[in-house]
Amino acid sequence: MARPILSRIALMSIAAGLAFPAGAALDIGDPVPRFTANAALGGKTFRYSLAEALAKGPVVVYFFPAADSSDCSIEAHAFAEAIDQFAALGATVIGVSADDIDTLSKFSVKSCQSRFPVASDESKSVINGFDALMQTRPDFANRLSYVIAPNGRVAYYYQNLNPDKHVERMLNAIRALPRSGTPR
Repeated sequence: MARPILSRIALMSIAAGLAFPAGAALDIGDPVPRFTANAALGGKTFRYSLAEALAKGPVVVYFFPAADSSDCSIEAHAFAEAIDQFAALGATVIGVSADDIDTLSKFSVKSCQSRFPVASDESKSVINGFDALMQTRPDFANRLSYVIAPNGRVAYYYQNLNPDKHVERMLNAIRALPRSGTPR
């Protein structure tokens, strides 16, 4: 009986714009799944490794439903515009979707402005590992952003289909990290 009530509360919270991922598998302090994936940056493909990125500092892993959709393009553009702010804080950004690598290669130039990589997860193994599968449309990732501390643990997360606040919230979360890279 409590489950439907919790689901309604979660849906109302998400609709109201609150950061409350219903039943999120990854909470603050949880270890994240390490992954490697085919990715694109500036139209060129390469193999991305989360472990390698974390060795350099905090990482923002943001999931998005579909390249070239209006809101996903807005979000990618916002991350691209803020990439120097992330870099100044020692952080990197990676976008992840279930799109194929050819689609993401074009998206990496057009919407990401060749400023940060986007990874293809057609099998949805990374999406599922981060509990980022859109429940209402399981072919797509949900719009869910994580700040991963260098120790490989979740420092912050934010879920909202509206792309407007993801960059701002991720920057604020990176700023709140102590120098050791663990959540405060």
